[in-house]
Amino acid sequence: MERPWYAFYDEGVPREVEYPEVPLFELMRRTAEESPDKPAIDFLGYKMSFGQLWQQTRSFARALQDLGVKPGDRVSIMLPNTPQFVIAFYGTLLAGAVAVNTNPLYTPRELSHQLRDSGAETLVILDLLWPRYTEIAGEVPVKNVITTGIQDYLPFPKNWLFPLKAKKEGTWVNLPQQENRHDWRKITKTAPEPNVPQIAADDLALLQYTGGTTGVSKGAMLSHRNLISNVYQIDAWEPGQVWKNGVMLSVIPFFHVYGMTVSMNYSVMRGMKMVLLPRFDIAEVVTAIEKHQVTHFPGVPTMYVAFNTFPGIEKRNIRSVKVCLSGAAPLPVEVANKFEELTGAKLVEGYGLTEAAPVTHCNPLYGKRKVGSIGLPFPSVDAYAADPEGKELPPGEVGELVLKGPNVMLGYWNRPEETAQTLKDGWLFTGDVARMDEEGYFYIVDRKKDMIIAGGYNIYPREVEEVLYQHPAVKEAAVVGVPDAYRGETVKAFLVLKEGYEGEVGEDELKAFARERLAAYKVPKLWEFREELPKTAVGKILRRLLRAEEESRQQ
Repeated sequence: MERPWYAFYDEGVPREVEYPEVPLFELMRRTAEESPDKPAIDFLGYKMSFGQLWQQTRSFARALQDLGVKPGDRVSIMLPNTPQFVIAFYGTLLAGAVAVNTNPLYTPRELSHQLRDSGAETLVILDLLWPRYTEIAGEVPVKNVITTGIQDYLPFPKNWLFPLKAKKEGTWVNLPQQENRHDWRKITKTAPEPNVPQIAADDLALLQYTGGTTGVSKGAMLSHRNLISNVYQIDAWEPGQVWKNGVMLSVIPFFHVYGMTVSMNYSVMRGMKMVLLPRFDIAEVVTAIEKHQVTHFPGVPTMYVAFNTFPGIEKRNIRSVKVCLSGAAPLPVEVANKFEELTGAKLVEGYGLTEAAPVTHCNPLYGKRKVGSIGLPFPSVDAYAADPEGKELPPGEVGELVLKGPNVMLGYWNRPEETAQTLKDGWLFTGDVARMDEEGYFYIVDRKKDMIIAGGYNIYPREVEEVLYQHPAVKEAAVVGVPDAYRGETVKAFLVLKEGYEGEVGEDELKAFARERLAAYKVPKLWEFREELPKTAVGKILRRLLRAEEESRQQ
Protein backbone atom coordinates (compact mmCIF):
# COMPACT_ATOMS: atom_id res chain seq x y z
CA MET A 1 0.00 0.00 0.00
CA GLU A 2 1.33 3.44 -0.94
CA ARG A 3 1.61 5.47 2.24
CA PRO A 4 1.10 9.26 2.01
CA TRP A 5 4.00 10.15 4.29
CA TYR A 6 6.71 9.04 1.82
CA ALA A 7 6.05 12.17 -0.27
CA PHE A 8 7.13 14.32 2.69
CA TYR A 9 10.38 12.55 3.56
CA ASP A 10 13.46 14.77 3.31
CA GLU A 11 15.55 14.17 0.19
CA GLY A 12 17.85 11.22 0.79
CA VAL A 13 15.68 9.53 3.44
CA PRO A 14 14.85 5.97 2.28
CA ARG A 15 11.47 4.27 2.64
CA GLU A 16 13.10 1.17 4.09
CA VAL A 17 16.20 1.15 6.22
CA GLU A 18 19.04 -1.33 5.79
CA TYR A 19 20.83 -2.47 8.92
CA PRO A 20 23.29 -5.26 9.74
CA GLU A 21 21.89 -8.41 11.36
CA VAL A 22 24.50 -8.52 14.10
CA PRO A 23 24.64 -8.11 17.90
CA LEU A 24 24.57 -4.49 19.09
CA PHE A 25 28.16 -4.58 20.41
CA GLU A 26 29.34 -4.96 16.79
CA LEU A 27 28.64 -1.23 16.40
CA MET A 28 31.35 -0.44 18.95
CA ARG A 29 33.79 -3.01 17.58
CA ARG A 30 33.48 -1.65 14.03
CA THR A 31 33.92 1.98 15.11
CA ALA A 32 36.89 1.08 17.32
CA GLU A 33 38.61 -0.86 14.53
CA GLU A 34 37.97 1.83 11.91
CA SER A 35 38.82 4.83 14.13
CA PRO A 36 40.66 3.65 17.28
CA ASP A 37 42.08 7.08 18.09
CA LYS A 38 38.85 9.00 17.56
CA PRO A 39 37.51 10.64 20.79
CA ALA A 40 34.66 8.57 22.23
CA ILE A 41 34.03 10.08 25.66
CA ASP A 42 34.73 13.28 27.54
CA PHE A 43 33.56 12.98 31.14
CA LEU A 44 34.24 16.09 33.23
CA GLY A 45 37.68 16.32 31.61
CA TYR A 46 38.44 12.58 31.49
CA LYS A 47 39.00 11.56 27.85
CA MET A 48 38.73 8.15 26.21
CA SER A 49 39.17 7.08 22.58
CA PHE A 50 37.04 4.44 20.84
CA GLY A 51 40.01 2.05 20.94
CA GLN A 52 40.28 2.48 24.72
CA LEU A 53 36.51 2.22 25.15
CA TRP A 54 36.40 -1.09 23.25
CA GLN A 55 39.35 -2.44 25.27
CA GLN A 56 37.64 -1.61 28.57
CA THR A 57 34.36 -3.06 27.32
CA ARG A 58 36.12 -6.36 26.56
CA SER A 59 37.76 -6.33 30.00
CA PHE A 60 34.40 -5.80 31.68
CA ALA A 61 32.79 -8.60 29.65
CA ARG A 62 35.51 -11.00 30.77
CA ALA A 63 35.18 -9.82 34.39
CA LEU A 64 31.46 -10.68 34.26
CA GLN A 65 32.24 -14.12 32.85
CA ASP A 66 34.82 -14.70 35.60
CA LEU A 67 32.07 -13.92 38.14
CA GLY A 68 29.97 -16.68 36.61
CA VAL A 69 27.68 -14.64 34.33
CA LYS A 70 26.41 -16.86 31.51
CA PRO A 71 24.61 -16.08 28.23
CA GLY A 72 21.03 -15.00 28.95
CA ASP A 73 21.72 -13.97 32.56
CA ARG A 74 20.42 -10.53 33.51
CA VAL A 75 22.79 -7.77 34.64
CA SER A 76 21.21 -4.71 36.27
CA ILE A 77 23.02 -1.41 35.58
CA MET A 78 22.17 1.34 38.10
CA LEU A 79 24.39 4.22 36.99
CA PRO A 80 24.08 7.82 35.79
CA ASN A 81 25.70 8.97 32.52
CA THR A 82 29.31 7.99 33.16
CA PRO A 83 31.94 6.04 31.18
CA GLN A 84 31.06 3.05 33.37
CA PHE A 85 27.50 2.97 32.02
CA VAL A 86 28.68 2.70 28.40
CA ILE A 87 31.28 0.06 29.31
CA ALA A 88 28.90 -1.97 31.50
CA PHE A 89 26.07 -1.88 28.92
CA TYR A 90 28.15 -3.00 25.96
CA GLY A 91 30.27 -5.35 28.11
CA THR A 92 27.13 -7.09 29.36
CA LEU A 93 25.99 -7.72 25.78
CA LEU A 94 29.48 -8.84 24.72
CA ALA A 95 29.41 -11.45 27.49
CA GLY A 96 26.12 -12.74 26.03
CA ALA A 97 24.08 -11.47 28.97
CA VAL A 98 20.97 -9.28 29.04
CA ALA A 99 21.22 -5.67 30.26
CA VAL A 100 18.58 -4.32 32.66
CA ASN A 101 18.60 -0.51 32.70
CA THR A 102 17.88 0.62 36.26
CA ASN A 103 17.04 4.18 37.27
CA PRO A 104 19.52 5.55 39.87
CA LEU A 105 16.64 7.57 41.35
CA TYR A 106 14.79 4.40 42.38
CA THR A 107 13.89 3.95 46.02
CA PRO A 108 14.67 0.59 47.68
CA ARG A 109 11.06 -0.51 47.07
CA GLU A 110 11.26 0.22 43.33
CA LEU A 111 14.72 -1.36 43.04
CA SER A 112 13.53 -4.49 44.81
CA HIS A 113 10.65 -4.96 42.37
CA GLN A 114 12.86 -4.63 39.31
CA LEU A 115 15.61 -6.94 40.59
CA ARG A 116 13.09 -9.60 41.60
CA ASP A 117 11.04 -9.33 38.42
CA SER A 118 14.06 -9.47 36.10
CA GLY A 119 15.84 -12.15 38.13
CA ALA A 120 19.08 -10.16 37.87
CA GLU A 121 21.87 -11.92 39.76
CA THR A 122 24.46 -9.22 39.05
CA LEU A 123 24.08 -5.54 39.93
CA VAL A 124 26.41 -2.74 38.78
CA ILE A 125 25.79 0.22 41.07
CA LEU A 126 27.22 3.63 41.90
CA ASP A 127 28.99 3.50 45.27
CA LEU A 128 26.89 6.39 46.64
CA LEU A 129 23.75 4.27 46.08
CA TRP A 130 25.03 1.28 48.10
CA PRO A 131 22.82 2.03 51.17
CA ARG A 132 19.70 1.67 49.01
CA TYR A 133 20.76 -1.79 47.91
CA THR A 134 21.60 -2.94 51.43
CA GLU A 135 18.01 -2.19 52.53
CA ILE A 136 16.64 -4.85 50.17
CA ALA A 137 19.66 -7.17 49.73
CA GLY A 138 17.94 -10.04 51.55
CA GLU A 139 14.87 -10.07 49.30
CA VAL A 140 16.44 -10.00 45.80
CA PRO A 141 18.24 -12.68 43.75
CA VAL A 142 21.48 -10.67 43.39
CA LYS A 143 24.64 -12.76 43.96
CA ASN A 144 27.31 -10.26 42.91
CA VAL A 145 27.43 -6.47 43.22
CA ILE A 146 29.99 -4.43 41.28
CA THR A 147 30.52 -0.98 42.79
CA THR A 148 32.09 2.00 41.05
CA GLY A 149 32.33 5.72 41.76
CA ILE A 150 32.37 8.97 39.83
CA GLN A 151 35.99 9.34 40.95
CA ASP A 152 37.01 6.15 39.08
CA TYR A 153 36.90 8.06 35.77
CA LEU A 154 37.94 11.57 36.74
CA PRO A 155 41.26 13.14 35.70
CA PHE A 156 43.84 14.12 38.31
CA PRO A 157 43.36 16.04 40.62
CA LYS A 158 39.55 15.77 40.39
CA ASN A 159 39.73 12.06 41.26
CA TRP A 160 41.41 12.98 44.58
CA LEU A 161 39.21 15.97 45.32
CA PHE A 162 35.84 14.27 44.63
CA PRO A 163 35.97 11.90 47.67
CA LEU A 164 37.10 14.77 49.91
CA LYS A 165 34.18 16.91 48.72
CA ALA A 166 31.71 14.02 49.19
CA LYS A 167 32.97 13.40 52.75
CA LYS A 168 32.66 17.09 53.57
CA GLU A 169 29.06 17.11 52.24
CA GLY A 170 28.19 13.91 54.08
CA THR A 171 27.38 11.92 50.91
CA TRP A 172 30.43 9.63 50.97
CA VAL A 173 29.71 5.94 51.57
CA ASN A 174 32.26 3.62 53.18
CA LEU A 175 31.85 0.33 51.33
CA PRO A 176 32.21 -2.89 53.33
CA GLN A 177 34.68 -5.62 52.48
CA GLN A 178 32.46 -8.59 51.68
CA GLU A 179 32.66 -11.58 49.39
CA ASN A 180 29.92 -10.61 46.96
CA ARG A 181 30.94 -6.95 46.52
CA HIS A 182 33.51 -6.34 43.79
CA ASP A 183 35.42 -3.15 43.07
CA TRP A 184 35.13 -2.09 39.42
CA ARG A 185 38.77 -1.03 39.13
CA LYS A 186 40.09 -4.31 40.52
CA ILE A 187 38.02 -6.72 38.44
CA THR A 188 38.62 -4.87 35.14
CA LYS A 189 42.32 -4.17 35.64
CA THR A 190 43.93 -7.26 34.16
CA ALA A 191 41.01 -9.17 32.63
CA PRO A 192 41.98 -11.23 29.56
CA GLU A 193 39.88 -11.45 26.38
CA PRO A 194 36.24 -12.52 26.89
CA ASN A 195 34.74 -15.66 25.39
CA VAL A 196 32.21 -14.14 22.98
CA PRO A 197 29.25 -16.50 22.52
CA GLN A 198 27.22 -16.92 19.33
CA ILE A 199 24.49 -14.30 19.43
CA ALA A 200 21.70 -13.91 16.87
CA ALA A 201 20.03 -10.62 15.92
CA ASP A 202 16.74 -11.77 17.44
CA ASP A 203 18.28 -12.77 20.78
CA LEU A 204 17.26 -10.76 23.83
CA ALA A 205 19.60 -7.82 24.55
CA LEU A 206 17.77 -5.59 27.01
CA LEU A 207 14.97 -5.52 29.56
CA GLN A 208 13.72 -1.94 29.61
CA TYR A 209 11.14 -1.44 32.34
CA THR A 210 7.97 0.50 31.59
CA GLY A 211 4.59 0.98 33.15
CA GLY A 212 2.92 0.26 29.83
CA THR A 213 -0.82 0.95 29.95
CA THR A 214 -1.56 -0.74 33.29
CA GLY A 215 0.79 1.07 35.68
CA VAL A 216 2.49 -2.18 36.73
CA SER A 217 6.19 -1.89 35.93
CA LYS A 218 7.21 -4.62 33.50
CA GLY A 219 10.18 -5.39 31.30
CA ALA A 220 9.90 -4.76 27.57
CA MET A 221 12.08 -7.37 25.86
CA LEU A 222 14.22 -5.64 23.24
CA SER A 223 16.38 -7.73 20.93
CA HIS A 224 19.68 -6.81 19.28
CA ARG A 225 17.68 -6.32 16.05
CA ASN A 226 15.25 -3.95 17.77
CA LEU A 227 18.08 -1.79 19.11
CA ILE A 228 20.26 -1.79 15.98
CA SER A 229 17.39 -1.12 13.57
CA ASN A 230 16.26 1.92 15.57
CA VAL A 231 19.77 3.38 15.50
CA TYR A 232 19.87 2.99 11.72
CA GLN A 233 16.38 4.50 11.42
CA ILE A 234 17.55 7.56 13.37
CA ASP A 235 20.65 7.76 11.20
CA ALA A 236 18.57 7.56 8.00
CA TRP A 237 16.40 10.46 9.21
CA GLU A 238 19.45 12.75 9.17
CA PRO A 239 20.57 12.68 5.50
CA GLY A 240 22.83 15.72 5.92
CA GLN A 241 25.60 13.65 7.57
CA VAL A 242 26.13 16.19 10.36
CA TRP A 243 27.54 13.25 12.35
CA LYS A 244 30.81 13.37 10.37
CA ASN A 245 32.21 15.92 12.81
CA GLY A 246 29.54 15.26 15.38
CA VAL A 247 29.73 15.92 19.10
CA MET A 248 26.86 14.50 21.16
CA LEU A 249 25.76 16.20 24.38
CA SER A 250 24.76 13.18 26.47
CA VAL A 251 22.72 14.64 29.30
CA ILE A 252 19.48 12.74 28.61
CA PRO A 253 19.82 9.66 30.90
CA PHE A 254 21.17 6.48 29.30
CA PHE A 255 19.06 4.35 31.67
CA HIS A 256 16.04 5.75 29.80
CA VAL A 257 15.47 3.99 26.45
CA TYR A 258 15.38 7.35 24.63
CA GLY A 259 18.78 8.47 25.91
CA MET A 260 20.26 4.99 25.43
CA THR A 261 19.30 4.84 21.73
CA VAL A 262 19.44 8.44 20.51
CA SER A 263 22.40 9.62 22.58
CA MET A 264 24.57 6.56 23.33
CA ASN A 265 23.99 3.89 20.66
CA TYR A 266 23.77 6.40 17.81
CA SER A 267 27.05 8.04 18.92
CA VAL A 268 28.79 4.67 19.08
CA MET A 269 27.48 3.72 15.64
CA ARG A 270 28.62 6.97 14.00
CA GLY A 271 31.81 7.52 15.99
CA MET A 272 30.66 10.77 17.62
CA LYS A 273 32.30 12.04 20.80
CA MET A 274 29.91 11.82 23.76
CA VAL A 275 30.17 14.67 26.26
CA LEU A 276 28.77 12.95 29.35
CA LEU A 277 26.93 14.91 32.03
CA PRO A 278 25.66 12.78 34.95
CA ARG A 279 22.80 15.21 35.72
CA PHE A 280 20.99 18.10 34.05
CA ASP A 281 22.33 21.46 35.20
CA ILE A 282 21.59 24.18 32.65
CA ALA A 283 24.76 26.18 33.44
CA GLU A 284 26.87 23.04 32.88
CA VAL A 285 24.95 22.27 29.66
CA VAL A 286 25.61 25.73 28.19
CA THR A 287 29.29 25.57 29.19
CA ALA A 288 29.65 22.10 27.64
CA ILE A 289 28.06 23.24 24.35
CA GLU A 290 30.55 26.13 24.15
CA LYS A 291 33.61 24.15 25.20
CA HIS A 292 33.06 21.09 23.02
CA GLN A 293 31.23 22.74 20.11
CA VAL A 294 28.33 20.32 20.51
CA THR A 295 26.39 19.49 17.31
CA HIS A 296 23.72 17.12 18.70
CA PHE A 297 21.60 17.86 21.77
CA PRO A 298 18.71 15.39 22.20
CA GLY A 299 16.47 16.27 25.13
CA VAL A 300 13.01 16.81 26.52
CA PRO A 301 11.00 20.06 26.33
CA THR A 302 11.88 21.14 29.89
CA MET A 303 15.59 21.14 28.93
CA TYR A 304 14.95 23.45 25.99
CA VAL A 305 12.77 25.71 28.15
CA ALA A 306 15.64 26.00 30.64
CA PHE A 307 18.08 26.67 27.79
CA ASN A 308 15.92 29.40 26.21
CA THR A 309 15.46 31.21 29.53
CA PHE A 310 19.06 30.89 30.81
CA PRO A 311 20.32 34.39 31.74
CA GLY A 312 22.61 35.80 29.05
CA ILE A 313 22.07 32.90 26.64
CA GLU A 314 21.93 35.30 23.65
CA LYS A 315 25.60 36.22 24.21
CA ARG A 316 26.92 32.64 24.52
CA ASN A 317 28.78 30.73 21.80
CA ILE A 318 26.06 28.15 21.11
CA ARG A 319 25.68 28.12 17.33
CA SER A 320 27.61 24.87 16.87
CA VAL A 321 24.36 22.99 17.65
CA LYS A 322 22.88 21.53 14.45
CA VAL A 323 20.37 18.77 15.27
CA CYS A 324 18.08 18.24 18.24
CA LEU A 325 15.35 15.64 18.67
CA SER A 326 12.80 16.39 21.38
CA GLY A 327 10.90 13.49 22.85
CA ALA A 328 9.06 12.13 25.91
CA ALA A 329 6.51 14.99 26.03
CA PRO A 330 4.78 17.42 23.64
CA LEU A 331 7.09 20.20 22.41
CA PRO A 332 5.47 23.68 22.53
CA VAL A 333 5.98 25.47 19.20
CA GLU A 334 7.17 28.68 20.90
CA VAL A 335 9.91 26.71 22.69
CA ALA A 336 11.12 25.17 19.41
CA ASN A 337 11.06 28.52 17.58
CA LYS A 338 13.03 30.31 20.31
CA PHE A 339 15.63 27.54 20.49
CA GLU A 340 16.14 27.56 16.72
CA GLU A 341 16.43 31.34 16.73
CA LEU A 342 19.13 31.22 19.42
CA THR A 343 21.19 28.35 17.97
CA GLY A 344 20.40 28.12 14.27
CA ALA A 345 19.80 24.39 14.88
CA LYS A 346 16.92 22.16 13.79
CA LEU A 347 14.75 21.14 16.75
CA VAL A 348 12.06 18.65 15.80
CA GLU A 349 9.46 16.77 17.80
CA GLY A 350 9.37 13.01 17.61
CA TYR A 351 7.44 10.20 19.22
CA GLY A 352 8.37 6.85 20.60
CA LEU A 353 7.68 4.33 23.30
CA THR A 354 9.75 1.81 25.19
CA GLU A 355 8.14 -1.07 23.33
CA ALA A 356 9.59 0.24 20.02
CA ALA A 357 13.19 0.84 21.17
CA PRO A 358 11.87 3.70 21.17
CA VAL A 359 11.53 6.17 18.22
CA THR A 360 8.81 5.54 15.61
CA HIS A 361 7.81 9.00 14.31
CA CYS A 362 9.51 12.33 13.75
CA ASN A 363 8.96 15.60 11.96
CA PRO A 364 11.32 16.11 8.97
CA LEU A 365 14.51 17.98 9.81
CA TYR A 366 14.47 20.10 6.67
CA GLY A 367 10.98 19.67 5.17
CA LYS A 368 7.45 20.44 6.29
CA ARG A 369 6.87 20.46 10.03
CA LYS A 370 3.41 20.68 11.52
CA VAL A 371 2.54 22.26 14.85
CA GLY A 372 1.27 19.70 17.33
CA SER A 373 2.22 16.76 15.13
CA ILE A 374 4.60 13.95 16.09
CA GLY A 375 5.55 13.84 12.40
CA LEU A 376 5.87 10.96 9.97
CA PRO A 377 6.57 7.26 10.58
CA PHE A 378 10.26 6.34 10.36
CA PRO A 379 11.66 4.32 7.45
CA SER A 380 10.55 0.66 7.78
CA VAL A 381 7.76 1.67 10.19
CA ASP A 382 4.12 1.25 9.18
CA ALA A 383 1.39 2.87 11.27
CA TYR A 384 -2.31 3.68 11.36
CA ALA A 385 -5.13 4.72 13.65
CA ALA A 386 -7.28 1.70 14.54
CA ASP A 387 -10.94 1.31 15.44
CA PRO A 388 -11.90 -0.81 18.51
CA GLU A 389 -11.68 -3.97 16.34
CA GLY A 390 -8.16 -3.06 15.21
CA LYS A 391 -9.18 -2.12 11.65
CA GLU A 392 -7.53 0.82 9.91
CA LEU A 393 -9.40 4.12 10.00
CA PRO A 394 -9.30 6.70 7.18
CA PRO A 395 -7.33 9.98 7.55
CA GLY A 396 -8.80 12.41 10.07
CA GLU A 397 -10.54 9.78 12.20
CA VAL A 398 -9.38 9.16 15.76
CA GLY A 399 -8.35 5.70 17.01
CA GLU A 400 -5.61 3.77 18.77
CA LEU A 401 -2.14 4.24 17.29
CA VAL A 402 -0.95 0.90 15.91
CA LEU A 403 2.46 0.31 14.35
CA LYS A 404 4.94 -2.30 13.22
CA GLY A 405 8.61 -2.38 12.29
CA PRO A 406 11.93 -4.11 13.04
CA ASN A 407 12.23 -1.99 16.19
CA VAL A 408 9.06 -3.41 17.84
CA MET A 409 9.79 -5.47 20.98
CA LEU A 410 9.63 -9.23 21.39
CA GLY A 411 7.06 -8.88 24.19
CA TYR A 412 6.90 -8.34 27.96
CA TRP A 413 9.18 -10.35 30.24
CA ASN A 414 7.25 -13.27 31.79
CA ARG A 415 3.89 -11.67 30.93
CA PRO A 416 2.35 -13.65 28.05
CA GLU A 417 -1.18 -12.31 28.59
CA GLU A 418 -0.14 -8.66 28.45
CA THR A 419 2.10 -9.43 25.47
CA ALA A 420 -0.89 -10.95 23.63
CA GLN A 421 -2.98 -7.83 24.35
CA THR A 422 -0.26 -5.49 23.05
CA LEU A 423 1.25 -7.44 20.12
CA LYS A 424 -1.15 -8.80 17.49
CA ASP A 425 0.15 -10.29 14.22
CA GLY A 426 3.33 -8.22 14.53
CA TRP A 427 1.44 -4.97 15.17
CA LEU A 428 2.08 -3.03 18.38
CA PHE A 429 -1.07 -1.56 19.93
CA THR A 430 0.36 1.47 21.69
CA GLY A 431 -2.63 2.47 23.85
CA ASP A 432 -2.18 6.05 22.60
CA VAL A 433 -5.10 7.70 20.84
CA ALA A 434 -4.10 9.31 17.54
CA ARG A 435 -5.18 10.50 14.11
CA MET A 436 -3.38 10.78 10.78
CA ASP A 437 -3.99 13.63 8.34
CA GLU A 438 -4.20 13.35 4.54
CA GLU A 439 -0.43 13.86 4.18
CA GLY A 440 0.54 11.11 6.63
CA TYR A 441 1.42 13.31 9.61
CA PHE A 442 0.30 11.82 12.94
CA TYR A 443 -1.12 13.61 15.98
CA ILE A 444 -1.46 12.21 19.50
CA VAL A 445 -4.97 13.09 20.65
CA ASP A 446 -4.71 11.53 24.09
CA ARG A 447 -1.94 9.67 25.84
CA LYS A 448 -1.97 6.29 27.43
CA LYS A 449 -4.81 6.21 29.87
CA ASP A 450 -4.04 8.44 32.83
CA MET A 451 -0.24 8.40 32.40
CA ILE A 452 1.49 11.61 33.51
CA ILE A 453 4.58 12.95 31.71
CA ALA A 454 6.41 15.41 33.96
CA GLY A 455 9.76 16.74 32.80
CA GLY A 456 10.09 13.82 30.39
CA TYR A 457 9.48 11.16 33.07
CA ASN A 458 6.59 8.73 32.79
CA ILE A 459 4.57 8.59 36.03
CA TYR A 460 1.78 6.10 36.56
CA PRO A 461 -0.92 7.39 38.93
CA ARG A 462 -1.77 3.93 40.22
CA GLU A 463 1.74 3.42 41.62
CA VAL A 464 1.66 6.77 43.45
CA GLU A 465 -1.86 6.11 44.75
CA GLU A 466 -0.85 2.69 46.09
CA VAL A 467 1.90 4.33 48.14
CA LEU A 468 -0.50 6.99 49.49
CA TYR A 469 -3.00 4.28 50.46
CA GLN A 470 -0.31 2.74 52.68
CA HIS A 471 -0.56 5.76 55.01
CA PRO A 472 -2.97 4.99 57.87
CA ALA A 473 -4.78 8.34 57.50
CA VAL A 474 -5.67 7.96 53.80
CA LYS A 475 -9.16 6.76 52.95
CA GLU A 476 -9.19 7.57 49.23
CA ALA A 477 -6.52 8.85 46.85
CA ALA A 478 -6.53 9.95 43.22
CA VAL A 479 -3.46 11.20 41.38
CA VAL A 480 -3.61 13.15 38.12
CA GLY A 481 -1.34 15.23 35.92
CA VAL A 482 -2.15 18.92 35.77
CA PRO A 483 -0.71 21.41 33.24
CA ASP A 484 2.62 22.96 34.23
CA ALA A 485 4.42 25.64 32.20
CA TYR A 486 7.87 24.19 32.91
CA ARG A 487 7.49 20.41 33.40
CA GLY A 488 4.65 19.96 30.89
CA GLU A 489 2.61 18.36 33.65
CA THR A 490 3.01 18.11 37.38
CA VAL A 491 1.64 15.54 39.81
CA LYS A 492 -1.37 16.46 41.96
CA ALA A 493 -2.90 14.25 44.66
CA PHE A 494 -6.55 14.49 45.71
CA LEU A 495 -7.17 12.89 49.11
CA VAL A 496 -10.01 11.96 51.42
CA LEU A 497 -8.79 11.30 54.97
CA LYS A 498 -10.25 8.76 57.37
CA GLU A 499 -12.48 9.98 60.16
CA GLY A 500 -10.50 11.43 63.04
CA TYR A 501 -7.49 12.39 60.92
CA GLU A 502 -8.94 15.58 59.42
CA GLY A 503 -6.84 18.52 60.55
CA GLU A 504 -4.32 16.13 62.16
CA VAL A 505 -2.49 14.89 59.06
CA GLY A 506 -1.45 17.37 56.38
CA GLU A 507 0.57 17.85 53.22
CA ASP A 508 4.00 17.87 54.89
CA GLU A 509 3.55 14.50 56.58
CA LEU A 510 2.15 12.84 53.46
CA LYS A 511 4.86 14.32 51.27
CA ALA A 512 7.57 12.97 53.60
CA PHE A 513 5.82 9.58 53.62
CA ALA A 514 5.76 9.49 49.79
CA ARG A 515 9.40 10.61 49.51
CA GLU A 516 10.55 7.55 51.45
CA ARG A 517 8.79 5.23 49.01
CA LEU A 518 8.93 6.93 45.59
CA ALA A 519 11.54 8.49 43.34
CA ALA A 520 11.47 12.28 43.80
CA TYR A 521 9.89 12.99 40.41
CA LYS A 522 6.86 10.81 41.29
CA VAL A 523 6.07 12.57 44.58
CA PRO A 524 3.02 14.86 44.21
CA LYS A 525 3.88 18.56 44.07
CA LEU A 526 0.28 19.68 44.64
CA TRP A 527 -2.15 18.37 47.28
CA GLU A 528 -5.86 18.86 47.81
CA PHE A 529 -7.99 17.43 50.63
CA ARG A 530 -11.67 16.75 49.97
CA GLU A 531 -14.67 15.24 51.71
CA GLU A 532 -15.31 12.97 48.71
CA LEU A 533 -13.99 12.19 45.22
CA PRO A 534 -16.10 11.90 42.04
CA LYS A 535 -16.96 8.29 41.18
CA THR A 536 -18.79 6.17 38.64
CA ALA A 537 -21.95 4.27 39.53
CA VAL A 538 -19.85 1.26 40.49
CA GLY A 539 -17.56 3.33 42.71
CA LYS A 540 -14.56 3.83 40.43
CA ILE A 541 -12.84 7.17 41.06
CA LEU A 542 -13.07 9.44 38.01
CA ARG A 543 -9.57 10.81 37.51
CA ARG A 544 -10.58 12.47 34.24
CA LEU A 545 -13.15 14.66 36.04
CA LEU A 546 -10.54 15.81 38.53
CA ARG A 547 -8.15 16.57 35.68
CA ALA A 548 -10.85 18.51 33.82
CA GLU A 549 -11.69 20.51 36.96
CA GLU A 550 -8.05 21.42 37.40
CA GLU A 551 -7.62 22.47 33.77
CA SER A 552 -10.73 24.69 33.83
CA ARG A 553 -9.56 26.22 37.11
CA GLN A 554 -6.17 27.07 35.58
CA GLN A 555 -7.81 28.57 32.50
